Amino acid sequence: MKKWIAIIIIIILGTSAAHAGAKRALLIGISEYPTHRMPELTWNPIHGANDVALIKKTLQKQSYSVTLLTNANATASKIRSAFMKLTKDVKPDDNVYIHFSGHGQAYEDVSGDEADGWDEALVPYDAMLQFKQGVYDGSRHILDDELEQYLTAIRQKAGKKGHVYVVLDACHMGGASRGDEMEEDELYIRGTDKGFTPSGKKYIPKIDRRGNMRVQSHPAMAHICIIEACRAYQTNAEIKQDGNYYGPLTYYINQTLQKVRLSSDTGWVETVRNLMCKDRRLIKQNMVTEKSN
Repeated sequence: MKKWIAIIIIIILGTSAAHAGAKRALLIGISEYPTHRMPELTWNPIHGANDVALIKKTLQKQSYSVTLLTNANATASKIRSAFMKLTKDVKPDDNVYIHFSGHGQAYEDVSGDEADGWDEALVPYDAMLQFKQGVYDGSRHILDDELEQYLTAIRQKAGKKGHVYVVLDACHMGGASRGDEMEEDELYIRGTDKGFTPSGKKYIPKIDRRGNMRVQSHPAMAHICIIEACRAYQTNAEIKQDGNYYGPLTYYINQTLQKVRLSSDTGWVETVRNLMCKDRRLIKQNMVTEKSN
């Protein structure tokens, strides 16, 4: 009798393991953007590739299957293909982690769905800084509307027992100093204070001081937690640690996830916020979260 009970327990445990969700990560990091013959189209160098190299090791220790796109491999077409493949691969109950470290930019709203007249965009390797007739039309920027479509599809595939994290260590505002007079390290700012605009419209950032916002939930969809490096009107300045530059959000996420395993419990996110608040280099930078639960 004991033998049969043991066999039944093994079968039950094996079945549970077979149905446990997979852990999938898509990491995108850009440091060196191309230099164009027209300097006004060229993005300044940053260290986004450092970010994803750092977080990759931590996620792999937590048994995540990692897809990594850096620098010249992080073009708009390759990023879009990676999102489509991730959407195709995701199964019910999966845990998904998506990370972008690079430049961000405000993008003139053409659909009319933004109250302030501006979308937010991620800047792939091959996207240029400004609209230039006959040279670049903005099609290689990845707008928040497009990103939302990918994330909704992934949440639908992961289902109610899955979970999705999205980390955006970018910025849609740049060009100002950090405001730390004692800072001796070279300053690397992500983003730009120039909006991408075919019409020549001037970008004025929206002042929204909320640190926590809600994302639409659905009983059949995975919950999502989006973590952003700063508010829309703030700058995201890299920090130097152990001789290397990192996005501050990535650095403190990595510090936290070395001690906490990723799960649907988002409590660890507040640990990241607290660590950033204690770093005097980030006194003018506030992390933002958007959660569905």
